[in-house]
Amino acid sequence: MTQLKQGERIDDLMRNGLKLIQREDGFRFGTDSVLLADFALYGNPEYAVDLGTGSGILPILMADAQPRAHFDAVELQEEAADRAARSVKMNGQEEKITVHHMDMRRAPKELGYGKYTCCVCNPPYGKKESTLASERENVRLARHEGDISIEEICKCAAQLLKNGGRFHVVFPAQRALELMNAMQSAHLAPKRVRLVEFMAGKTPKLILMDAVKGGGSQLHWMPTLVLFEDDGSPTAEYRRIYRMDDAQEKEK
Repeated sequence: MTQLKQGERIDDLMRNGLKLIQREDGFRFGTDSVLLADFALYGNPEYAVDLGTGSGILPILMADAQPRAHFDAVELQEEAADRAARSVKMNGQEEKITVHHMDMRRAPKELGYGKYTCCVCNPPYGKKESTLASERENVRLARHEGDISIEEICKCAAQLLKNGGRFHVVFPAQRALELMNAMQSAHLAPKRVRLVEFMAGKTPKLILMDAVKGGGSQLHWMPTLVLFEDDGSPTAEYRRIYRMDDAQEKEK
């Protein structure tokens, strides 16, 4: 039986019995992580790395869909890394996911330069010195750029990836140009792009993007991902990503 620490809870991911340990008063994963986990299921990577794994949601979801891949999950905050490791153990994924408590900038040296075919990251959205920081340190680091920038994240991803490897990111749509510039500066060529709208015709809030190390300049624009119909019900694509229909079938 999984032992919880004070202030923790277990959330059911409604997917093949997967569960996640999270703090009740801390930063918890959201829709963006689930969207990125689905978007990053591209090809069949043998080795993948998640930069800033937090609760471990990305590798836990992706390892379930890609059972042959091994994931290294990197997390700066010791408490978060501990929760992620315990969640991995709770889900019986120890052979597929290894959690590392470290600054992601140390990852290339510690884990291996040019080792991975896949890198994923759900980076902090708040630009340094442009957003109001949270009072809680764990929430602040998860939501706002601290001493690491999107440029440094892209550089780290490029060092970890093999030539031809892919870097998958979810980011605020209004900062898309900044993300592309950071990717190109790190010799990562933006490739697949998908805007995310909460309702059709609304201004996109998020962008899903990947880049290929050493790739060419051609972009592939995917259909816009719309999450909700006009009546507020989830779209068919959103239901597929969240596997809502599968969960309903199991409840019958």
